[in-house]
Amino acid sequence: MQCMVEIYCADHHPASGSVPCEQCAEFLGYAELRLEKCPYGEDKPTCARCPVHCYKRRQREQARTIMRYSGPRMIRRHPWLALLHVLDKLRRVEHPME
Repeated sequence: MQCMVEIYCADHHPASGSVPCEQCAEFLGYAELRLEKCPYGEDKPTCARCPVHCYKRRQREQARTIMRYSGPRMIRRHPWLALLHVLDKLRRVEHPME
C-alpha cells in the first residue's frame, strides 16, 4: 500500500515533494493500523478478494481511488510488487472464522 500511496501522492499532490502529504500520510497510518489488526495476519489476501471489510467507508473509498490510479502505474515503477499482487489475487481465500 505504501508504494501505491507514494505514486498517487506524487502525481496528485506534487507540492509535498518526495514524502507523502499530510492527508496521504494519515491514510497510510490508518492502513498500517488496520493491517496490524487484520484477522488474516501475514496471509492477508488482496482487498478485492478479502471477505472482511476492515476499512471505514471513507477510507475504503480513498483506498479504492488510490489503488485504481496507482495499480496500472505499479507495473512500470515496481514490476516485482505488481507481479506478486497479481499472483496473490489468484489464490483461494477462506473466511478467517471458518
